[in-house]
Amino acid sequence: MHIFNVHIIILFSGIGILSVPYALSSGGWLSLIFLLLIAASACFTGILIRRCMDSHPSIASYPDIAGFAFGKKGRIIASIFICLELYLVATGLLILEGDNLHKLSPDFSLKLGGAKLDGRHSFVIIAGAMILPSTWLSDLSALSYVSFGGVLSSVIIVVCVFCVGTTKAVGFHGKGSLVDLKGLPIALSLYTFCYGAHAMFPTIYSSMKRKNQFSKVLLLSFIICTITYVAMAIVGYLIYGQAVQSQVTLNLPTEKISSKVAIYTILAGPIAKYALTIMPIAAAVESCFPENYQDSKLISVAIKVTLLATTVVLAIVFPSFESVTSLSGSILIVSVSFLLPCVCYMKIFGLHRSFGTELVVIVGLVLMAVLVGVVGTYSSVIRTVKDT
Repeated sequence: MHIFNVHIIILFSGIGILSVPYALSSGGWLSLIFLLLIAASACFTGILIRRCMDSHPSIASYPDIAGFAFGKKGRIIASIFICLELYLVATGLLILEGDNLHKLSPDFSLKLGGAKLDGRHSFVIIAGAMILPSTWLSDLSALSYVSFGGVLSSVIIVVCVFCVGTTKAVGFHGKGSLVDLKGLPIALSLYTFCYGAHAMFPTIYSSMKRKNQFSKVLLLSFIICTITYVAMAIVGYLIYGQAVQSQVTLNLPTEKISSKVAIYTILAGPIAKYALTIMPIAAAVESCFPENYQDSKLISVAIKVTLLATTVVLAIVFPSFESVTSLSGSILIVSVSFLLPCVCYMKIFGLHRSFGTELVVIVGLVLMAVLVGVVGTYSSVIRTVKDT
């Protein structure tokens, strides 16, 4: 039970933790209620995924669930959403690297031909070059062990940010609002982004020997991760108030040791996580080739390098880390973590044919997810266009 508990915590201990203080500043203190509501809803849909898998022994993955419920079209739609979600997460990793490296060396820039790139864009390209060798690996088991540090890194970052706040030069003096209705859609999108690991739940569930423990493992993992998110949101907001940036590490004073520890901890993650993140996308693309080409090492490397190059370009085009995470949260994670589990569950178990408490709860959750998705997407697109 413990090892799978760690696996689920690792899935949630991602880059979203950096943006929760900004999400809180966007929505105000009362938006924490929505964070807890989103966490509870995500845990519930995780249980729905388990029930869907128990409905038929042939179901072993997330696309299998959608395929069993809605046929080939359902499988394709689920696969596309999962790949797009991972693609934007990979883009977010590059933006994170570029922003934090630029924080450490603000005067650095690159010249490519006759064009001069600013520091942030320069470091995105450098980060891509650093990550490139990891995309050539066919065995990523070593990187998966490194990714276990995601749990520890989340705790380290929260502690480091808290330590910065305890110094006299900084302190917990941030002034925040009770609620900000204009910023609430962005807050909801960013909170949703924090719970985007549902695509991997079937893999974890299939690997468990005692599958009856899954719900307990899931609940405990959600509690631990949500406590970490709430702690980071409150600490970051109390320190910087409305001045907090989309990555709280960008607010930290670089001369302090605790700040450097937090930033270097963040910088280490994407180097290991990037190749693991794009691996399912590369596998999906490879499966589209004729069978005699699917085992080609050259084609595999070419696909991964192409994915890296396009995400580097996208990371340069996107104006901020927040724009990527909010768009991903409002469109893709809302779909994969909330909408699809609900509609697949209703279809598989014929819940739409009988009225009851469970149907009311699930329909209510679907309506809430649609509202968050529509309003969040609109706000994210408007803000991204303005910042571009």
